[in-house]
Amino acid sequence: MKNPDIISLGELLVEIMRTEIDIPHESSAELYRGPFPSGAPAIFIDSAARMAKPFNLNTGYIGVRGLDEFGDCIVSKLEQDGVDVSQIRISKNKTTGIAFNQYNTDGSRKFIFAAGAAGETSPEDVREEYFSNIKALHIMGTALSISESSREACYKAISITRKVNPKAIISFDPNLRLEMLDINTILEISKPVLDETNILLPSGEEAEMLAGIKGEKAACIKLLEKNPNIVVLKQGKRGASVFIENQKEEIHVPAFIVDEIDPTGAGDSFGGAFIVGYLQGWDLKRSLKFANAAGALKVTHFGPMPDTTIEQILELID
Repeated sequence: MKNPDIISLGELLVEIMRTEIDIPHESSAELYRGPFPSGAPAIFIDSAARMAKPFNLNTGYIGVRGLDEFGDCIVSKLEQDGVDVSQIRISKNKTTGIAFNQYNTDGSRKFIFAAGAAGETSPEDVREEYFSNIKALHIMGTALSISESSREACYKAISITRKVNPKAIISFDPNLRLEMLDINTILEISKPVLDETNILLPSGEEAEMLAGIKGEKAACIKLLEKNPNIVVLKQGKRGASVFIENQKEEIHVPAFIVDEIDPTGAGDSFGGAFIVGYLQGWDLKRSLKFANAAGALKVTHFGPMPDTTIEQILELID
């Protein structure tokens, strides 16, 4: 296999998930399900790999796992879906990371993280030769937040991408986790990424936090001043919108109506599909529709990484 066209990096986790809503983590009488392969950048790259299969685009991942069955769980899923895992290192010191997930009636989730080996991702894991075919690099806010060494690895990946292929797309999903860092620190560590970002993929709340103003549309327009050429606003059950530099009017595509089972990973699945569509040269409306379909079919599946195929996506949108 040639070196990947699309690369992501950062945390590799398994997710252990409450089976019922509004059950606090301290309750020992209720059930969890898992482990499920997870980690926001890993969900993204797995989605991209499944969507890219007909288009001769290869995907690859850089990260660290433990020498344990949880690590096997993640790597097996990525390999099954066509992601190159040659740059996933096994830690000598720590087990694979874990996230415990609680669902609430209001749609919120509460996480307890044990970063484990994921926090060991470092600049030494990012090798320039692996980027020889780079067309798109995806950065997640969680990979910036999980540890200083992971953050520096992301910065190095950006630098290499710009050196190897100045025309490559750098996409950034802020994926802000206020339970990990305060907002001022998040803004500080996000700035070097925003300065190089071509495609920004925030939620409405994230757009407002990054822009420092209220109103998701106004925030997206203001964020275009910070460098991104395109802001893709993820709006959940309302669908998604695209804002383009020098154009104040949004392109909006409504969501597909499906029976939701589990929303975890929908935004990351959306992102992976959108980048694949964009790399194919599709117009923004079709790329949005494609990504909306990937996100919609994800929520019909329990666990962060579904088995959705591109054929299923195309059947839904055409």
